[in-house]
Amino acid sequence: MATQRIWAPWRLAYVKDASKDKESECIFCAALAGDDEENLIVHRGERCFVILNKFPYTNGHLMVAPYEHVAAIQALDADTIGELMALAKRGMDALESSYSPHGYNVGFNQGRVAGAGVEHHIHMHVVPRWGGDTNFMPVLGDTRVMNQTLEDSYRQVREAFG
Repeated sequence: MATQRIWAPWRLAYVKDASKDKESECIFCAALAGDDEENLIVHRGERCFVILNKFPYTNGHLMVAPYEHVAAIQALDADTIGELMALAKRGMDALESSYSPHGYNVGFNQGRVAGAGVEHHIHMHVVPRWGGDTNFMPVLGDTRVMNQTLEDSYRQVREAFG
């Protein structure tokens, strides 16, 4: 039996309103304006910064973002892109000494259709991975199991950043 879709015009208004609210408050810009420890910023560079993801896939999940509020890599100048990559490398070095991961997922999701959760401020994910680090919890329970608090991860990674 096919699933019946019901058109509900009020849903479109809700989605449009939710998008506006989401775009009006940038999590990266807001974090920069506050306390580094409270906002999980582990390092500030000249043009970019490194922040722990508040909703991590694994312990130590970092994001590297430019200070400049732009949506696309193409909008960044070469010096900013260079620092972005250099900080991603430093982040991986810090994660190596902190967690000894077996590998990494590193990359950008540019645009909503590409999976960007925050599409208006470009950022790079640096996700440490270990053999066997996936399990049934995210699939069946829509739950991630983390073996370390964000506060402990922050202290450990910040210390490793030096």
